[in-house]
Amino acid sequence: MEIEKNLLVVLVVLVLGSDVNLEASDSEAIRYFRSDRGLAKKEQVLPDRLDDSETLVWKQSLPSGHSTPCVTDNYIFLTTFDDELLSTVSLDRKTGRVLWRRNAPVKDVEQYHNAGSPAAASPAFDGQRVFSFFGSYGVLCYDLEGSLLWSRPLGPFQDEFGAASSPILAGGLVILNEDHDVDSFLIALDAETGETVWKVSRDGFTRSYATPLIWPAKSGDQLLVPGALQLAAYDLKEGKKLWWVNGLARIVNPVPAIGEGKLFVATWTQGGDQGSRIAMEPWNQAAIQWDKNLDTKIARDELPEGPVLTRFFRIDLNQDGAIDQKEWESHARVFELADNAVLAIEPHGRGDVTKQSVVWKYDRGVPYVASPLYYRGILYVVKDGGIVTSFQASGGKVLKQARIPGRGEYYSSPVAGDGKIFLGDRRGVLTVLKAQGQWEVLHVRDFESPILATPVIEDGQIYVRTEEAIYCFEVKK
Repeated sequence: MEIEKNLLVVLVVLVLGSDVNLEASDSEAIRYFRSDRGLAKKEQVLPDRLDDSETLVWKQSLPSGHSTPCVTDNYIFLTTFDDELLSTVSLDRKTGRVLWRRNAPVKDVEQYHNAGSPAAASPAFDGQRVFSFFGSYGVLCYDLEGSLLWSRPLGPFQDEFGAASSPILAGGLVILNEDHDVDSFLIALDAETGETVWKVSRDGFTRSYATPLIWPAKSGDQLLVPGALQLAAYDLKEGKKLWWVNGLARIVNPVPAIGEGKLFVATWTQGGDQGSRIAMEPWNQAAIQWDKNLDTKIARDELPEGPVLTRFFRIDLNQDGAIDQKEWESHARVFELADNAVLAIEPHGRGDVTKQSVVWKYDRGVPYVASPLYYRGILYVVKDGGIVTSFQASGGKVLKQARIPGRGEYYSSPVAGDGKIFLGDRRGVLTVLKAQGQWEVLHVRDFESPILATPVIEDGQIYVRTEEAIYCFEVKK
């Protein structure tokens, strides 16, 4: 009987062919934020216009959330925030219909930035399991029917801007980086059980929100983690730090791009530009000026308006309501070393490889949140205000820098396919560019709802998530 059952399964697969769900056995099924590097996986025709009458396949209303949709062969997974509920949601990819919604067991929703969301981290998928992360709780793992397989509390964290770094998958591991004001760490969980395989402290790294990525080094895949002031590479099996490049901004959000054997890192934060840098006075000078009660600390009400008072929460690491010398000097160092720039990196060696590995650098038009995009030999970045810069990736020559019609803040990252680049801004304006050094605007649509999630391209379709809905577009045959 067992042999007959096995033969029947084989016959069903042969007869049904592509209609059979092969996600569970296909390594290509792995998905997580920027795992596709923002690129269509193969040549496919994509629409020039995202128009309801011409190219819209379906639209599904959703509660708020900034997570980028995780699009698989048959499903779409994302997270939402609605009426204090943080949820993982599964949609039918063909129709957009909601299949299931599961709420995270969150007692208190974390603090988050007024432009952010507690549902910011994007889900990951390994072909069998869905992994979602909420800074208010931790990691949750579901099967395709929405049954909870395991959960792993990790948050909340000391960070009034919340948590936004997304989980990634590699070697049977769920990997998450959490850089916050204190106790920053990098952790690898067993994808089947949620148990810790390894965890390493990231002492010295202050808050950042970038998602890690996998670097295909000749010696084997490495885990890259962009963070405050530094990009670091780790061994996947044990979490050992291998090499690093200094010269990043003090808060890092974008995921680096990969192309031509290079890493393209773009980081910017207010006060890190040459000529307009933020600096803190030496401690001795600050104490004389502002330590009015002579208790060797500077309280909030002793400070004048300025960059320290604005950032008081993150500088007061022990949260005792005052800044001591160690806390002051620690953050002063971050301001001093921060550098806003686009870097092209060819990693060589171990340890600090900054001098031998940075092959070109550019310090204008640098994005704050949006990740850089490498496509067909050209690097593209978009800065808040809609400033798009294209570079010759090999040598860093600027090919074009100009504004596009979408002139809001760019939390969404650019994606590309079929010779087109798609960019969405916080105002809800999505711009389609012709991908070339001297790029051109092909189409502009105002969705009239903020776009903070990154669009996703899959099998000739492009998915756009706004604060109110998710849309599926394709060229209709």
